[in-house]
Amino acid sequence: MFNNNVTTLENLAPNTKFRIMDIVAGYGLKQRLLQMGFVPGTEGFVVNNIGGHVVVYIRNSHVGISKGVAKKIYVEVL
Repeated sequence: MFNNNVTTLENLAPNTKFRIMDIVAGYGLKQRLLQMGFVPGTEGFVVNNIGGHVVVYIRNSHVGISKGVAKKIYVEVL
């Protein structure tokens, strides 16, 4: 299903470009992430990944999520 360039969002270093492949979460969290712009096929890049949060630039916005949530977002490194 996935190739070698796929990992979870929490593992990416700042300035890493990615494409969202899948979200593996419960219905409520998955719907919330989709509303925030984390739609499979969407590209973005990591702004910051220090501490307990990951900040990404996606769909013309900066979005911060916890590393716990970022573990549920599978991305392809570009």
